[in-house]
Amino acid sequence: MSSDEKPDGRPAAPRSLAEALRARDDASLAALLRARPDLVTPVPTDLTQLATRAGTRASVVRALERLDRFALQTAEALAVAGDPASYDELLGLMAGDDGDAAVAAALPHAVGTLREQALVWGGDDRLRLVRTARELLSPSPQHPSPTGLGPTVQEATAGMSPGRIQELVAAAGLPSTHDAVSAAAALTALFTDRERMAKLLGQAPPEAREVLSRLVWGPPYGQVTADPAAHLRWLLDRGLLLPTAPGTVVLPREVALHLRGGRAHRETEPVPPPVEPAGPTGTRQGSPQVVDATAAGQAYTALATVEELLKDWDEGGPAVLRAGGLSVRDLKRTAVALDVSEPVAAFWVELAYAAGLLASDGEADERYAATPAHDEWRERPAADRWAELAGAWLAATRTAGLVGGRDAKDRTLAALGPGLDRSVAPEVRRRVLALLAALPAGTSPDPDSVLARLRWERPLRGPQQEDDLRSRLARWTLQEAELLGVTGRGALSSHGRALLGAPEPQTAGGTPGIPDTPGDKLPVHHRAAPYGAPAAGPVPPGPADPQARAAARAAAARLLAPLLPEPLDHVLLQADLTAVAPGPLQRPLADVLDVLADVESKGGATVYRFTPASVRRALDAGRSASDLHAFLAAHSRTPVPQPLAYLIDDVARRHGHLRVGAASAYVRCDDDAVLNEILADKRSAALRLRRLAPTVLAAQADPAALLEGLRALGYAPAAESAEGDVVITRADARRTPPRTPPEPVPEGPPVPDATLLTAAVRAIRAGDLASTAPRKTPGTPPAPGELPRTSPAETLATVQAAVLTGEALWIGYVNADGAASQRVIAPVRVEGGFVTAYDHTADEVRTYPLHRVTGVAELADD
Repeated sequence: MSSDEKPDGRPAAPRSLAEALRARDDASLAALLRARPDLVTPVPTDLTQLATRAGTRASVVRALERLDRFALQTAEALAVAGDPASYDELLGLMAGDDGDAAVAAALPHAVGTLREQALVWGGDDRLRLVRTARELLSPSPQHPSPTGLGPTVQEATAGMSPGRIQELVAAAGLPSTHDAVSAAAALTALFTDRERMAKLLGQAPPEAREVLSRLVWGPPYGQVTADPAAHLRWLLDRGLLLPTAPGTVVLPREVALHLRGGRAHRETEPVPPPVEPAGPTGTRQGSPQVVDATAAGQAYTALATVEELLKDWDEGGPAVLRAGGLSVRDLKRTAVALDVSEPVAAFWVELAYAAGLLASDGEADERYAATPAHDEWRERPAADRWAELAGAWLAATRTAGLVGGRDAKDRTLAALGPGLDRSVAPEVRRRVLALLAALPAGTSPDPDSVLARLRWERPLRGPQQEDDLRSRLARWTLQEAELLGVTGRGALSSHGRALLGAPEPQTAGGTPGIPDTPGDKLPVHHRAAPYGAPAAGPVPPGPADPQARAAARAAAARLLAPLLPEPLDHVLLQADLTAVAPGPLQRPLADVLDVLADVESKGGATVYRFTPASVRRALDAGRSASDLHAFLAAHSRTPVPQPLAYLIDDVARRHGHLRVGAASAYVRCDDDAVLNEILADKRSAALRLRRLAPTVLAAQADPAALLEGLRALGYAPAAESAEGDVVITRADARRTPPRTPPEPVPEGPPVPDATLLTAAVRAIRAGDLASTAPRKTPGTPPAPGELPRTSPAETLATVQAAVLTGEALWIGYVNADGAASQRVIAPVRVEGGFVTAYDHTADEVRTYPLHRVTGVAELADD
């Protein structure tokens, strides 16, 4: 009979978490490493080290924070149960004396989740919560239990005198005992006996029962005076209240459980709250086609807004604050330019930054400007541009909603500034959209039900706060998704669903928020996935899966493309010096028109206005009057109005008549009468002009200031180079050096992919084989964890013999960095001071220097 079996042939119960992990198969170990990725960084050497790492405080806290509410309630109940506890005891704590069918149905799944994440180990007859989790969740005066339960009778009477304990036993009507331990056990037996306890409490004064009712659901501690009232004295004399410190009493756990009907929690929540549709009955579900059309309109508006923002910053945007980011004044100016509120302007600015379309230029006078990637982005189809923006938003950890708030040092958080990263933001965004994807197509959710579901899936540990970060992130997600066109009328669009990588929408007949899964034998509430995954179906590809993310963006672009309006190649010119674009314009036409005219109004149709300044801008960009006439005639469905033609000719006739160059700066003109007119104008005094020649004036201002000054006087000067040629300026001349988008800040270690999981499990198994394989060691065997020690001669002889026999050996090895490890090898060749062997630990053939082998031992025959 093996030591790992009971006399009846059944496997023996594991004696430690390491043994429980050792009994798992590879798929179960991979599931553990996937659920708790911090355990695989770096890869543990064996299962003992994996169990040790799984029990560290930081890892356990992270695992507890990722449990849903019912799984966390189950762990909290185990923390106040016996150690070990049976499954029936746990069920009694969760369902109470009267039972609860929903709890009984959901509890196996919750226990399975805790087992899978190595927070609980052992069979159903001996469930053990890992020690660190028990310490975190067990009640103490400093850290009350989330259940509201206090210490047991045994714990509360630990420091009490034997005589006092005997007095409690006698007052409770129990026979005296020989020692304090048995007295505490007698009290425990009384308090856990439902009939005897009911009889005892039936004798209590009404005031005493009122005191117990105030303490029963926690906190279990209360204050008493040195001379307590009669009803309190009655409780103290019978041990129903036990002193913990001078003036402080506690309600023992066993008494509280009796008063609660055996329940560890006031309210258990085995079933996740459903995501309810918004609006009254009959208006909850809209047409998917209307939702898609609305979302597509929002997507087009989003593209136009981002393009307008970047065009406004084409020639250099706002200055970068010394501490980084935009000033409050610049954010207000941007909001006015985009005709949106400041929080919305912060969102668009942060979105363009996350997509890599704008950045700081890095100059001494640092300013924000468009990046070279912006020019490439503008040339792509509209649907592809939207998919890139939406994908950047989905993966970004920078949170625009925080702009205007205060950081930990009470400093204002600025747009594009530091301190806006929240690593949990991408997870919350994806989860909110996944909940929307689980609703029938065209259905918008009730925001409060979304927040309630998120709180169930990732409950807050500690005091509940209505305005916690995750709730705010969820609200911002719903608002930003609507602005971006991921949703329409609050419902997830078809291209938004494709961007998320979610399955096809549910058809009528299913449960809202929880799609039916064919072949799934678990109750509906058992299919509640961990936070970050949809309620059912495949997990949407996250930031760690770039190929799936790229495929999702391409699919979203394909679905959105037919819904966007086709770009037009014409405008309608009007006699009042305006042009009407009845829809989006093709890129070349839009670029030229943006230079030639100013946008007067936007909406379903865009109205452009031609002014002398806008026409001069086009001439400065290298266009001639004939070019502008030809351009307008080619792209207008109406004849070019005579006032517009006159405006172009008039501005062109005066354009370049004056030339400005660098002296500091100079003005030259073939007509000296024009220069005389400028000198006589009092408004030119600030330019400090003086005549150098009949046709040349010098100024003590730089060329740019001189150009602006003369234009303010009503002239149309042109800049010229040192060779005397006219300098052509383009609107998109200012660009930053190549910049990469900001990297999202991950929340803990990334989830390992399938290849890494397979390699990690194989390495852990091999390392465990090396550390647990039975050995033939001469003399005293090494202690667990120690390396074998043999002399160089013994090492060489043993290895050479193993080459001949083909046997495997256990060796201790120290690498060049001084790191020691144990390995199981099968030697193949020994020569030149090296042994070449198949390493079972690494699952490959390796060569080891013999001088780095600390010792060697043969493996036992079994």
